[in-house]
Amino acid sequence: MMDGLAALRLLSSRRTNEIVFTTMSTISDWSQVSTRPELDIAIIRPMGKNSSMGLGLALARPDEGVWAIDGDGSLLMNLGSLVTIGALQPKNLVLVLYRNGTYDTTGGQPVPGLGNVDFAAIGRGAGWPSAVDFHDVAAMESGLDEALHVDYPLLLTLHVAPAGRRSFPELTSTPKYIRRVQDYLSKRPVAEQPYRPGRD
Repeated sequence: MMDGLAALRLLSSRRTNEIVFTTMSTISDWSQVSTRPELDIAIIRPMGKNSSMGLGLALARPDEGVWAIDGDGSLLMNLGSLVTIGALQPKNLVLVLYRNGTYDTTGGQPVPGLGNVDFAAIGRGAGWPSAVDFHDVAAMESGLDEALHVDYPLLLTLHVAPAGRRSFPELTSTPKYIRRVQDYLSKRPVAEQPYRPGRD
């Protein structure tokens, strides 16, 4: 398992203009490493809906890259989104699964099926063309660039150590984050070319 912040810091270092959705514990962790906070959308408290929110924006703006960073506990509450994404095949969406095996913000309880659920296999079975797992920082550092340039949608699983029970971050409302990104997108007319990883 990796240190979660180290894994997210690596991911952040590969970001260009991707819009990033976070929820629950990933809100706190991503905010510590993000270099483009104006493009971050914190989805506050709707466990299970982050993948669906990311899908919505990816479909609305196929010219923009979208990363949805979700926890394993949250994704278990909305596994059907993997089927929906697999059917719609958005070519600009990465679902980053922050897999730590616990519900950090609700008491540190273990998630159901701990150690047994193979999310990559579920994704592939639902039609995802790409699913990549990283278990340690060295492998992630050497393989992340290649992983981010495969066929999308991509299910990118980061196996990270649980941080233990922690309180939910104090934040303003989700609409504030959405409006900020809306303002950004309003200044970027929809491009004729679809999204490509690493594009400025």
